[in-house]
Amino acid sequence: MPIEFTHVPGKTQPADSTVPFFYDFAETATKLSLIEDIGFQKTVVDDPAGLLTNMDIAARALDRTSSLEVVLTHWAGVIEPIVAARQLAALDARCGGRLSLRMLSEPLSDDDAETRPVGHTVVWQRIDEYLVLLKRLWSNDRPFDHEGAFYSVKGGYVPRKGPHGADMTIRMGGQSGTALRVAGRHADVFELTPGSLDEIRQLMERVRSAAAEHGRAGKLRFALPVRVRSEDIAAVSCQKAVEIAGPPAQIALSLLPYAALGIQEFMMGGIDQPREIATAGRETIALLHNTLARREAPQPGAFMSRVSREARAG
Repeated sequence: MPIEFTHVPGKTQPADSTVPFFYDFAETATKLSLIEDIGFQKTVVDDPAGLLTNMDIAARALDRTSSLEVVLTHWAGVIEPIVAARQLAALDARCGGRLSLRMLSEPLSDDDAETRPVGHTVVWQRIDEYLVLLKRLWSNDRPFDHEGAFYSVKGGYVPRKGPHGADMTIRMGGQSGTALRVAGRHADVFELTPGSLDEIRQLMERVRSAAAEHGRAGKLRFALPVRVRSEDIAAVSCQKAVEIAGPPAQIALSLLPYAALGIQEFMMGGIDQPREIATAGRETIALLHNTLARREAPQPGAFMSRVSREARAG
């Protein structure tokens, strides 16, 4: 399967870290069209204002594009599962199935008295139950009741399903055993944590093992966050992405070892201005695709050599 590229928006104005990419949507719509046309398959919506704002932005982004998949950042516990399931299914139906869900782990709100003290395991248990309910609501053909550790549902039913039903793409990440167990059960795309090639390879193996427990080892795709850093800007440590600097060709070559690990998606950040987006598409993305295509193509003479060997064996 070919490598895919996802645009991860940052700030519209590098000099002002408080201005998000989606602040001026008229300007953003122009950039989204460029992102779509230049070679990106997806864009991430992760606004500082939170989930409800994300859902509104995702709707507008889907309306302004025709093929771009919108990756909606989402948290369990903000709205009830049945409300979320209805809104997400309606949004996915409206765009013809171009929505995917990116589940992040966040501490439970302080008014969840029954679950305090809030711990890492509790957060992931809640995400697990939340996703089970979403999938059930997206697939059931009649109302159902549910009584769990975090949610109580009476007559749960979503009449208007999305195009993919319960198979909407779910994206997750994490490193702990608890996080990987939940991701192994639910994730279609696993967003890796930056590290050395060996550290990333080991994490991929752990994720596959967790998915194998649910018969899903072959269903996972791996995505790596990458931040493109301009060479004329002082390095600022980024804990959430692999940092790469240099001309477009060098950036493309720097990604090849990660592709060799089996990573099938690069989540590109640090390219929010039109010129940066265009350069990434026309040079970095194109060069990486062409390089991988050449490596996968049969080498000249390989077919004749094989025929000769078979003839001699005969």
